[in-house]
Amino acid sequence: MKVKEFMTRDVVCIDPDATLEEVAQIFLERKIDGVPVVDGEGKLVGLITKTHLIRAIKNHLSYDSKVKDVMTVKLVTVTPEKEIKEIIEEYQIGRLPVVEQGRLVGIITRTDIMWAYYSMLEELNSFVTALLDSMSNPVLAIDRRGVIKHCNKALAALFKREVKDLIGLPLKSVIADSPLMEIVKTGRKEVARKIVIEGKTFVSNRTPIYIDGKIVGAVALLQDISELEQISSELAYTKEISQELDAIIESSFDGIFVTDGEGRVLKVNRAYERIAGIKKEYVLGRYMSDLVREGVYNESVTLKVLKSKQVETIVQKVATGKTILVTGNPIFDENGSIFRVVTNVRDITELNELQEKLQRLEDMRFHYEKELLHLKQQMGYAENMVCRSQEMQKVLSLTLQLAQVDSTVLIQGESGTGKELIADIIHKNSMRRNFPFIKINCAAIPENLLETELFGYVEGAFTGAQKGGKPGVFELANGGTIFLDEIGEMPLSLQAKVLRVLQERQIMRVGSSKTVDVDVRIIAATNRNLEEMVRRNSFRADLYYRLNVVPIFVPPLRERRDDIVPLVQFFLDKINKRYGYSKKIDAKVFEFFIKYDWPGNVRELANLVERLVVTTTGEIITCNEIKNYLKNHNNEEPSARLFSDIKPLKEVVKEAEKEVLIKAFARYKTTRKVAQVLQVNQSTVVRKAALYGIKVNE
Repeated sequence: MKVKEFMTRDVVCIDPDATLEEVAQIFLERKIDGVPVVDGEGKLVGLITKTHLIRAIKNHLSYDSKVKDVMTVKLVTVTPEKEIKEIIEEYQIGRLPVVEQGRLVGIITRTDIMWAYYSMLEELNSFVTALLDSMSNPVLAIDRRGVIKHCNKALAALFKREVKDLIGLPLKSVIADSPLMEIVKTGRKEVARKIVIEGKTFVSNRTPIYIDGKIVGAVALLQDISELEQISSELAYTKEISQELDAIIESSFDGIFVTDGEGRVLKVNRAYERIAGIKKEYVLGRYMSDLVREGVYNESVTLKVLKSKQVETIVQKVATGKTILVTGNPIFDENGSIFRVVTNVRDITELNELQEKLQRLEDMRFHYEKELLHLKQQMGYAENMVCRSQEMQKVLSLTLQLAQVDSTVLIQGESGTGKELIADIIHKNSMRRNFPFIKINCAAIPENLLETELFGYVEGAFTGAQKGGKPGVFELANGGTIFLDEIGEMPLSLQAKVLRVLQERQIMRVGSSKTVDVDVRIIAATNRNLEEMVRRNSFRADLYYRLNVVPIFVPPLRERRDDIVPLVQFFLDKINKRYGYSKKIDAKVFEFFIKYDWPGNVRELANLVERLVVTTTGEIITCNEIKNYLKNHNNEEPSARLFSDIKPLKEVVKEAEKEVLIKAFARYKTTRKVAQVLQVNQSTVVRKAALYGIKVNE
């Protein structure tokens, strides 16, 4: 720091010929106690102070006395380039004139010197503050009382406060458990002490602050290690995962052989040692190219993978005399380079057995696919119709023949045999295929609603009737086909109206006396013996004969076992496609399917195949998956189960009732039909079903 930076430039000067009175007046007005004396050329010639005035008064000098008579002429001066530090060391004077080339250019006082040092301290303090604030690590300094004297922005940011808000606060009020005061008390330096502040973990280095050999405070430098601890935790987790992976690799029955992207062996499991007959110590750390060159292996799948960058499989011969099947899989890094090759190893003998079994399955699959293709080529005109047996081929032939005419058709067969599909084929191959095909299940609709569903109604026909009325399905199907499923369940009162449609091609809406012409083809279906019902007067004979113009009987699945395998494959393909699976069925399961009696016919078969596909966890459906089904569908007669032991009569009666109701609901579905077949009131059926916990679908 130089004099010119801090000297007072605007200096009050006085002429040597000025009077003492004038000097006194300047001292009073300017409140100063000294003034330099310069001549007309601006050169410093002396200095007069209050001391000179006091001495003049003491010596009884007149106020008119000249300055030059009392001033000091032997002056100590400094140049503008003089260092402040040198002035302090060399002079003990309150003020010094600053002279350059003999001329007065300023004056420097004790006040100027103090200001110079204050500015220097401020600059130094600003520099230190900027230095500390530029550090990412928190810094904290306290005095002997534990009061925060300084901290940087990094520390203030921990508490989401400003530095100025923390200065002057007791350390304990900011960091309650801080051990920094221990340093003040002990004077010992501490390093790498862990501390948690605001949920973050830091390593703290603490040092006492000495001035003149005395401890005046302490400073702490913190290093945030939260990320390091997280990395350490992740490394521990990675190590745990690595250990788990090692355990999995070692527990594998197949041999596993791992190399890096240069073909150097990194890992070999115990199964590989067993299969190949080579100890892992012999190959670990060695390159596959060297092992092949030495004759340990005749060739290397690893080297093939590194060259082709894709999965490779070879039959490898080992120096131990073993022949093994090895499959190498490349593992790529984020840059697309191979950094690992994982090789799976199997004994060729075991594989040959599996291959033979697979070949048998492939032959069987090829045979079935060929048969299915042949069937599909024959039946391209009957979508979703699968028939290989002669019985069903006859049914299909008759179905297609009847599609070309407009006769009424009665389809008979057990529940689940595919009667609705037959009706659908007839319609789609008939001249009416471009008109509606409406299906009505006579058993599924309550009797009081069935009439309005079939024939419609006019406005005001009954309470709640729709404004403007509503057409029935006979009107809606005009020009097309109506399929009356389970016609045997139709009430006698409605049978007469259906007969009128067949005879006169007319219907009459409920609540109306006006007839409406309709042009519909009727296809009916039933699983009941209508001829027997006619004899018992539960079905109109005239309607039966009108319906039974051309009967089609669909045989149950147990009487056309040649259809089972194609049906299974059809349902399997359909369900696989629906759910995105590619599951297959073991040959032994096909054997079970062929031998089973299928009381629920094709519907039961379709449901079972779907159940097996969606519940089997593997890709191959085996006999293990149908064990539970077999438990619930054994062939033991109900009577055998009921009388396998002597029981109280009431218990036997309850079991018998429950067994009969379950079978009846399985076949006839609704309480009305079940009550009709069992010849009891419908309310009795509902009550008994609730008693035995049987689910009822109305």
